[in-house]
Formats: sequence, C-alpha cells, structure tokens
Amino acid sequence: MYKVILTDADGVLLNWEYAFSCWMQQHGHTEVENANWIYDIGERFGVTKETGKLLVKQFNESAAIGFLPALRDAMYYVKRLHEEHGYVFRCITSLSLDKNAYKLRKMNLEKLFGETAFEELVCLDTGADKDDALEQYRDSGLYWIEDKLSNAQLGLDLGLNAILIEHGFNMNDDIPEGMKKVVNWKEVYEHIVNNET
Repeated sequence: MYKVILTDADGVLLNWEYAFSCWMQQHGHTEVENANWIYDIGERFGVTKETGKLLVKQFNESAAIGFLPALRDAMYYVKRLHEEHGYVFRCITSLSLDKNAYKLRKMNLEKLFGETAFEELVCLDTGADKDDALEQYRDSGLYWIEDKLSNAQLGLDLGLNAILIEHGFNMNDDIPEGMKKVVNWKEVYEHIVNNET
C-alpha cells in the first residue's frame, strides 16, 4: 500500500504563530490580551483585517519564513512515521506564490524533517482556500492534518481522514463527527499506527 499523509504546514508542522509573534514584536507590534485565543491576525494585534493580511503576506515572503521551529513534537513523530512506518508526506500550505518563499519553506521542512519525508510541497497564495488542491484526493481516505477547522472540514467533506491540531483559537470549536482532534503529534502517530490494516 502506498502510504501518503496530507498535511498543512503552519500550526501543524511548524510553529508559525510563535515565529510571527517574534517578527511582529521586532516590527513594533504588540499582541492584544489573550491573543492566542484569536485566529484573525488583525484582531490579534489590534490592527484592521486588511493590515493583518498584508503583514502575514510580508512575513511569509520574508527571510524569516525559512527558519520556523517545529511545532511541539512534530519532528520526532513525523520522522518515525516516515522512517519506521514508510509514510511520505505531501504538504499543502497557503503560504505565498513567491518562488523564494517556496524555496525557503522547502529548505525549512528538509532541515527539520529530513530530505525524504516530504515528497511534495504545494504552496498556494497567502490565505488561499485549499479546495482545488484537495479535490484530487477526493474519497481517497488519506489522512489530512490541519489546524484550521474549515480546512479540516473541507477534507472531511471530500472523504479524507481529517485530524485537527488543537490550538487556543480552535480549542472550543465543535468538532464534527468523523474528525479527530489531537493536542500533539504523539496522538497523530498513535492514531495512524493503531489504525493500520
């Protein structure tokens, strides 16, 4: 059996939130109180929605995007799934269409997870929907790992095995039937390995 896991990058493999907050502080922005419960970047930093989007795009196309730390225990368990269980990963990320941003993301993933774990990297425009990128996997039953509920729901609707990574901003969301919510990659790993046929 060909073992493929589809995954988002930011908030799933990489700690984008932490790196973005550091970058924003360096550029004179401060987070509002209880910011980690807020998904919208504009709200989180007390700026307009449009300014928030522009800042995200600017960050995603900056050199900083090549040096994001891994999220929680992602490094350890992605490597185990790949090296011990033969899974390969395809990353679908709404990062940017900028060629250098793509190269930096690829470099970042290879540095953290090794050069063979990711067989494909698809970079969509900043904040873009993932409908078309996921459509080709319709009814495949592949695992789809996300941190944004609407994207996880999209995967579920397309017949994928959706797993949602928990964050402050999605902690209180109602999880639909058929979707699994996890706190870390240890739980992802156990879920996948225990369901192998």
